[in-house]
Amino acid sequence: MPIPDYQTLMRPLLQLAADGQEHKLRDATLTLAEQFQLNEAERSAILPSGTQSVFGNRVGWARSYLKQAGALYSPRRGCFVITPRGLQLLKANPHSIRIATLAAFPEFQDFKNRRHVTKTESGQTLDMDSDIIFDDTPEDILASAHRLLCRNLEQEVLETVKEASPTFFEKLVVDLLIKMGYGGNRQDAGRAIGKSGDGGIDGIINEDRLGVDVLYMQAKRWEATVGRPEIQKFAGALQGQRAKKGIFMTTSNFSREAKEYARSIETRIILIDGEKLAALMVEYNVGVSVVEHYEVKKVDTDYFEGG
Repeated sequence: MPIPDYQTLMRPLLQLAADGQEHKLRDATLTLAEQFQLNEAERSAILPSGTQSVFGNRVGWARSYLKQAGALYSPRRGCFVITPRGLQLLKANPHSIRIATLAAFPEFQDFKNRRHVTKTESGQTLDMDSDIIFDDTPEDILASAHRLLCRNLEQEVLETVKEASPTFFEKLVVDLLIKMGYGGNRQDAGRAIGKSGDGGIDGIINEDRLGVDVLYMQAKRWEATVGRPEIQKFAGALQGQRAKKGIFMTTSNFSREAKEYARSIETRIILIDGEKLAALMVEYNVGVSVVEHYEVKKVDTDYFEGG
Protein backbone atom coordinates (compact mmCIF):
# COMPACT_ATOMS: atom_id res chain seq x y z
CA MET A 1 0.00 0.00 0.00
CA PRO A 2 1.16 3.63 -0.47
CA ILE A 3 2.88 5.27 2.48
CA PRO A 4 0.07 7.04 4.37
CA ASP A 5 0.17 10.83 4.56
CA TYR A 6 0.60 12.54 7.90
CA GLN A 7 -3.10 13.40 8.27
CA THR A 8 -4.04 9.73 7.89
CA LEU A 9 -1.55 8.95 10.65
CA MET A 10 -2.93 11.39 13.22
CA ARG A 11 -5.78 9.29 14.59
CA PRO A 12 -3.78 6.01 14.74
CA LEU A 13 -0.99 7.87 16.54
CA LEU A 14 -3.47 9.33 19.02
CA GLN A 15 -5.10 5.94 19.48
CA LEU A 16 -1.71 4.42 20.26
CA ALA A 17 -1.32 6.95 23.09
CA ALA A 18 -4.84 6.37 24.43
CA ASP A 19 -3.46 4.15 27.22
CA GLY A 20 -2.19 7.30 28.93
CA GLN A 21 1.38 6.03 29.06
CA GLU A 22 4.50 7.80 27.83
CA HIS A 23 5.48 6.63 24.34
CA LYS A 24 8.68 7.08 22.38
CA LEU A 25 8.22 8.45 18.88
CA ARG A 26 10.70 5.90 17.54
CA ASP A 27 8.68 2.99 18.97
CA ALA A 28 5.41 4.52 17.74
CA THR A 29 6.82 4.75 14.23
CA LEU A 30 7.64 1.03 14.23
CA THR A 31 4.23 0.14 15.63
CA LEU A 32 2.40 2.20 13.02
CA ALA A 33 4.51 0.70 10.23
CA GLU A 34 3.30 -2.71 11.37
CA GLN A 35 -0.28 -1.49 11.66
CA PHE A 36 -0.27 -0.15 8.10
CA GLN A 37 1.51 -3.30 6.87
CA LEU A 38 4.28 -1.36 5.17
CA ASN A 39 6.83 -3.50 3.35
CA GLU A 40 10.58 -3.07 3.71
CA ALA A 41 10.88 -0.74 0.71
CA GLU A 42 8.14 1.54 2.06
CA ARG A 43 9.69 1.60 5.52
CA SER A 44 13.15 2.40 4.20
CA ALA A 45 12.11 5.05 1.62
CA ILE A 46 14.24 8.13 2.29
CA LEU A 47 13.48 11.81 1.74
CA PRO A 48 15.45 13.48 -1.07
CA SER A 49 17.51 15.24 1.62
CA GLY A 50 18.68 11.79 2.76
CA THR A 51 18.28 12.74 6.42
CA GLN A 52 15.14 10.83 7.41
CA SER A 53 12.72 8.16 6.26
CA VAL A 54 9.54 9.34 4.54
CA PHE A 55 7.32 7.42 6.94
CA GLY A 56 9.19 8.56 10.05
CA ASN A 57 8.98 12.15 8.85
CA ARG A 58 5.21 11.91 8.40
CA VAL A 59 4.71 10.35 11.82
CA GLY A 60 6.76 13.21 13.26
CA TRP A 61 4.57 15.83 11.61
CA ALA A 62 1.40 14.05 12.77
CA ARG A 63 2.69 14.28 16.33
CA SER A 64 3.73 17.91 15.86
CA TYR A 65 0.30 19.04 14.69
CA LEU A 66 -1.46 17.07 17.43
CA LYS A 67 0.79 18.83 19.95
CA GLN A 68 -0.09 22.23 18.46
CA ALA A 69 -3.77 21.36 18.95
CA GLY A 70 -3.19 20.37 22.59
CA ALA A 71 -4.02 16.68 21.99
CA LEU A 72 -0.52 15.50 22.89
CA TYR A 73 2.30 16.88 24.98
CA SER A 74 5.98 15.98 25.28
CA PRO A 75 7.25 15.32 28.81
CA ARG A 76 10.75 14.97 27.37
CA ARG A 77 12.51 14.90 24.01
CA GLY A 78 11.37 12.17 21.64
CA CYS A 79 8.37 11.16 23.78
CA PHE A 80 4.68 12.03 23.93
CA VAL A 81 1.64 11.52 26.18
CA ILE A 82 -2.04 11.97 25.37
CA THR A 83 -3.99 14.83 27.00
CA PRO A 84 -7.67 14.99 28.05
CA ARG A 85 -8.33 16.86 24.81
CA GLY A 86 -6.72 14.03 22.88
CA LEU A 87 -9.03 11.52 24.56
CA GLN A 88 -12.01 13.72 23.69
CA LEU A 89 -10.87 13.85 20.08
CA LEU A 90 -10.81 10.05 19.88
CA LYS A 91 -14.33 9.81 21.24
CA ALA A 92 -15.72 12.53 18.97
CA ASN A 93 -13.92 11.43 15.79
CA PRO A 94 -14.02 7.64 15.55
CA HIS A 95 -12.91 7.41 11.90
CA SER A 96 -10.28 10.06 11.20
CA ILE A 97 -8.66 13.23 12.46
CA ARG A 98 -7.63 15.80 9.89
CA ILE A 99 -6.27 19.34 9.89
CA ALA A 100 -9.85 20.58 9.60
CA THR A 101 -10.60 18.73 12.85
CA LEU A 102 -7.75 20.40 14.70
CA ALA A 103 -8.78 23.81 13.39
CA ALA A 104 -11.62 23.84 15.94
CA PHE A 105 -9.12 24.52 18.74
CA PRO A 106 -7.89 28.09 19.41
CA GLU A 107 -4.30 26.95 20.06
CA PHE A 108 -4.17 25.41 16.62
CA GLN A 109 -5.73 28.48 15.03
CA ASP A 110 -3.02 30.59 16.65
CA PHE A 111 -0.43 28.26 15.20
CA LYS A 112 -2.01 28.45 11.74
CA ASN A 113 -2.24 32.22 11.78
CA ARG A 114 1.38 32.87 12.59
CA ARG A 115 2.79 34.87 9.73
CA HIS A 116 6.40 35.15 8.71
CA VAL A 117 7.50 38.19 6.74
CA THR A 118 10.38 37.76 4.31
CA LYS A 119 11.89 39.75 1.48
CA THR A 120 12.72 38.55 -2.02
CA GLU A 121 15.97 39.41 -3.78
CA SER A 122 14.14 42.20 -5.58
CA GLY A 123 13.11 43.72 -2.24
CA GLN A 124 9.47 42.67 -2.42
CA THR A 125 7.90 41.88 0.96
CA LEU A 126 6.04 38.57 1.19
CA ASP A 127 3.71 37.29 3.89
CA MET A 128 4.22 33.53 4.24
CA ASP A 129 1.14 32.04 5.88
CA SER A 130 1.56 28.58 7.40
CA ASP A 131 -1.69 27.53 5.68
CA ILE A 132 0.31 26.79 2.53
CA ILE A 133 1.95 23.71 4.03
CA PHE A 134 -1.02 21.94 5.55
CA ASP A 135 -2.03 19.52 2.80
CA ASP A 136 1.38 17.85 2.83
CA THR A 137 4.44 18.00 5.03
CA PRO A 138 7.03 20.64 4.05
CA GLU A 139 9.42 17.84 3.09
CA ASP A 140 6.78 16.27 0.82
CA ILE A 141 6.18 19.62 -0.87
CA LEU A 142 9.92 20.11 -1.42
CA ALA A 143 10.24 16.59 -2.78
CA SER A 144 7.34 17.09 -5.20
CA ALA A 145 8.75 20.39 -6.42
CA HIS A 146 12.18 18.83 -6.84
CA ARG A 147 10.76 15.94 -8.88
CA LEU A 148 8.91 18.40 -11.14
CA LEU A 149 12.04 20.48 -11.69
CA CYS A 150 14.05 17.35 -12.48
CA ARG A 151 11.48 16.04 -14.96
CA ASN A 152 11.41 19.35 -16.82
CA LEU A 153 15.22 19.55 -16.81
CA GLU A 154 15.57 15.95 -18.02
CA GLN A 155 13.28 16.67 -20.98
CA GLU A 156 15.32 19.74 -21.90
CA VAL A 157 18.58 17.80 -21.54
CA LEU A 158 17.37 14.99 -23.82
CA GLU A 159 16.22 17.43 -26.50
CA THR A 160 19.65 19.09 -26.40
CA VAL A 161 21.47 15.74 -26.62
CA LYS A 162 19.44 14.77 -29.68
CA GLU A 163 20.67 17.90 -31.44
CA ALA A 164 24.32 17.09 -30.75
CA SER A 165 26.60 15.32 -33.23
CA PRO A 166 27.21 11.54 -33.00
CA THR A 167 30.84 12.21 -32.05
CA PHE A 168 29.81 14.52 -29.22
CA PHE A 169 27.28 11.94 -28.07
CA GLU A 170 30.04 9.33 -27.72
CA LYS A 171 32.08 11.81 -25.66
CA LEU A 172 29.01 12.51 -23.51
CA VAL A 173 28.55 8.80 -22.82
CA VAL A 174 32.17 8.53 -21.63
CA ASP A 175 31.81 11.61 -19.43
CA LEU A 176 28.70 10.13 -17.84
CA LEU A 177 30.31 6.75 -17.17
CA ILE A 178 33.33 8.44 -15.59
CA LYS A 179 31.06 10.49 -13.32
CA MET A 180 29.35 7.23 -12.36
CA GLY A 181 32.70 5.76 -11.30
CA TYR A 182 33.80 3.85 -14.39
CA GLY A 183 36.76 4.26 -16.69
CA GLY A 184 39.51 5.51 -14.39
CA ASN A 185 40.41 8.95 -15.78
CA ARG A 186 39.11 10.93 -18.74
CA GLN A 187 42.29 10.46 -20.79
CA ASP A 188 42.21 6.63 -20.60
CA ALA A 189 38.49 6.54 -21.32
CA GLY A 190 38.87 8.88 -24.28
CA ARG A 191 41.38 6.58 -25.95
CA ALA A 192 38.95 3.70 -25.62
CA ILE A 193 36.19 5.27 -27.72
CA GLY A 194 36.09 4.07 -31.29
CA LYS A 195 39.21 1.93 -30.93
CA SER A 196 37.72 -1.55 -30.94
CA GLY A 197 37.31 -1.90 -34.70
CA ASP A 198 34.26 -4.10 -34.17
CA GLY A 199 31.16 -3.18 -36.15
CA GLY A 200 28.91 -3.94 -33.19
CA ILE A 201 30.92 -2.07 -30.55
CA ASP A 202 31.42 1.69 -30.38
CA GLY A 203 33.87 1.74 -27.50
CA ILE A 204 35.54 0.06 -24.57
CA ILE A 205 35.95 1.54 -21.13
CA ASN A 206 37.49 0.21 -17.93
CA GLU A 207 34.96 -0.94 -15.38
CA ASP A 208 37.36 0.01 -12.59
CA ARG A 209 40.42 2.21 -12.21
CA LEU A 210 42.84 -0.73 -12.43
CA GLY A 211 41.33 -2.08 -15.63
CA VAL A 212 40.64 -5.50 -14.09
CA ASP A 213 37.49 -5.70 -16.22
CA VAL A 214 36.11 -3.71 -19.12
CA LEU A 215 32.72 -2.61 -20.39
CA TYR A 216 31.82 -2.70 -24.06
CA MET A 217 29.54 0.07 -25.24
CA GLN A 218 27.18 0.89 -28.02
CA ALA A 219 25.96 4.50 -28.27
CA LYS A 220 23.18 5.38 -30.72
CA ARG A 221 21.93 8.94 -31.13
CA TRP A 222 18.71 7.79 -32.76
CA GLU A 223 15.14 8.94 -33.13
CA ALA A 224 13.79 5.56 -34.22
CA THR A 225 13.10 2.77 -31.71
CA VAL A 226 16.00 0.35 -31.23
CA GLY A 227 14.76 -3.13 -32.12
CA ARG A 228 15.87 -6.65 -31.34
CA PRO A 229 18.21 -6.97 -34.38
CA GLU A 230 20.45 -4.18 -33.05
CA ILE A 231 20.69 -5.83 -29.64
CA GLN A 232 21.42 -9.20 -31.25
CA LYS A 233 24.20 -7.59 -33.27
CA PHE A 234 25.68 -6.05 -30.13
CA ALA A 235 25.41 -9.37 -28.25
CA GLY A 236 27.22 -11.14 -31.09
CA ALA A 237 30.02 -8.58 -30.98
CA LEU A 238 30.34 -9.12 -27.22
CA GLN A 239 30.60 -12.86 -27.70
CA GLY A 240 33.34 -12.28 -30.27
CA GLN A 241 35.27 -10.45 -27.56
CA ARG A 242 34.43 -13.12 -24.97
CA ALA A 243 32.80 -10.34 -23.00
CA LYS A 244 30.03 -11.04 -20.50
CA LYS A 245 28.59 -7.55 -20.15
CA GLY A 246 27.93 -4.43 -22.11
CA ILE A 247 25.97 -1.18 -22.14
CA PHE A 248 23.71 -0.05 -24.96
CA MET A 249 22.75 3.64 -24.74
CA THR A 250 20.38 5.46 -27.06
CA THR A 251 18.59 8.79 -27.19
CA SER A 252 15.39 7.02 -28.31
CA ASN A 253 13.88 3.89 -26.75
CA PHE A 254 13.89 0.10 -27.02
CA SER A 255 11.20 -2.15 -28.41
CA ARG A 256 9.57 -4.76 -26.21
CA GLU A 257 11.29 -7.51 -28.21
CA ALA A 258 14.69 -5.85 -27.67
CA LYS A 259 14.15 -5.72 -23.92
CA GLU A 260 12.96 -9.33 -23.77
CA TYR A 261 15.97 -10.50 -25.77
CA ALA A 262 18.41 -8.64 -23.51
CA ARG A 263 16.84 -10.30 -20.47
CA SER A 264 16.86 -13.78 -22.00
CA ILE A 265 20.53 -14.14 -22.95
CA GLU A 266 23.43 -15.10 -20.69
CA THR A 267 25.48 -12.06 -21.67
CA ARG A 268 24.43 -9.15 -19.45
CA ILE A 269 23.43 -6.14 -21.53
CA ILE A 270 22.21 -2.99 -19.79
CA LEU A 271 19.79 -0.97 -21.90
CA ILE A 272 19.68 2.77 -21.24
CA ASP A 273 17.07 4.69 -23.21
CA GLY A 274 16.84 8.44 -23.69
CA GLU A 275 14.70 9.01 -20.62
CA LYS A 276 17.07 7.09 -18.36
CA LEU A 277 20.10 8.70 -19.99
CA ALA A 278 18.77 12.20 -19.28
CA ALA A 279 17.93 11.24 -15.68
CA LEU A 280 21.49 9.97 -15.13
CA MET A 281 22.97 13.11 -16.65
CA VAL A 282 20.98 15.27 -14.25
CA GLU A 283 21.81 13.04 -11.27
CA TYR A 284 25.55 13.07 -12.00
CA ASN A 285 25.73 16.71 -13.21
CA VAL A 286 26.76 15.98 -16.79
CA GLY A 287 25.72 18.82 -19.08
CA VAL A 288 23.89 20.60 -16.25
CA SER A 289 24.99 23.00 -13.52
CA VAL A 290 23.72 23.86 -10.05
CA VAL A 291 22.02 27.27 -9.94
CA GLU A 292 20.46 27.14 -6.47
CA HIS A 293 21.29 25.25 -3.30
CA TYR A 294 18.81 24.94 -0.43
CA GLU A 295 19.76 23.49 2.94
CA VAL A 296 17.20 21.49 4.92
CA LYS A 297 18.19 21.48 8.59
CA LYS A 298 17.07 19.64 11.70
CA VAL A 299 17.85 19.89 15.40
CA ASP A 300 21.25 18.45 16.32
CA THR A 301 20.23 16.25 19.26
CA ASP A 302 23.88 15.45 20.06
CA TYR A 303 24.51 19.14 20.74
CA PHE A 304 21.77 19.25 23.38
CA GLU A 305 22.73 15.99 25.12
CA GLY A 306 23.25 16.74 28.80
CA GLY A 307 22.03 20.30 28.34
